[in-house]
Amino acid sequence: MGIAWVFPGQGSQKLGMATAVLDLPDARQRFALASELLGRDLLAICAGEGFDPIAAPTDLNDTRNTQPALFVIESLLVDGLRQQGRSADLVAGHSLGELVALYAAGVFDFETGLSLMHRRSTLMAAAGGGAMTAVMGFDRGELDALVAATEDVVIANDNSSAQVVLSGSPEAVASVSAQLTCKRAIPLAVSGAFHSPSMAGAAAAFAQELEPLPFADATIPVLSNTDPTPETSGERLKARLVGQMTSGVRWRETMDQFAAQAIDTTVEIGPGNVLSGLIKRSLAGVTTAQIAAAADLGL
Repeated sequence: MGIAWVFPGQGSQKLGMATAVLDLPDARQRFALASELLGRDLLAICAGEGFDPIAAPTDLNDTRNTQPALFVIESLLVDGLRQQGRSADLVAGHSLGELVALYAAGVFDFETGLSLMHRRSTLMAAAGGGAMTAVMGFDRGELDALVAATEDVVIANDNSSAQVVLSGSPEAVASVSAQLTCKRAIPLAVSGAFHSPSMAGAAAAFAQELEPLPFADATIPVLSNTDPTPETSGERLKARLVGQMTSGVRWRETMDQFAAQAIDTTVEIGPGNVLSGLIKRSLAGVTTAQIAAAADLGL
């Protein structure tokens, strides 16, 4: 039996989330480093201070802020667990959470991860013009047939047997959502068609950033979004990350791997419990826990 650490992505952020980790070692230094890199006060943004929709970007929900903020918070919690001598048998992250998983597995250091997250978020924010919609309670065969018959739409997040996120042109996403028989279809407040071919330009630029960087072999097997099978090779993990922007997040298959690898406990590291909810509904007999604050570490 084993333990998996899982790391949430965009959508788990909430105002005030940074306050819960400020008592952790190096927390203020890491936020200061991130603020210097971004050119704006990330800690203030997490607190919701000074939000002005005209002067940008100071909103926590802006991709350029969300991704670095979650990386800082989740990395601090990882280090808190490490300092207590705790570890995992597998790590996996949802979308941007994959970079935190790689950090947790020792593939690169904090500064490298923060720089990559900053570049990733900037490129994704710039590649706008698309749409995303979450759909719940559907027939998989009907969904697959509609997506196959419609240009410019893909399944971006295959979260579970009952929940996916569509991504593509606004017209194509709306068309599939309208035709699909489902319990709910919820348009997401995003700036682009993430995890779709629309991100090709951003993905190519991100690949150039990744190419010269050394990725160490992972100390913990990583389940990647593009290939959710255990991997420790740094070079192979880098290759998987290159394709992440344009391919779907295969979270349903990631959860299948937890069962195959005899994982009986998952720990969601970061704000919220989105991934824990998916795991509870999909995997019988797996215990879930959340670490979102210094208090959760007993600090």
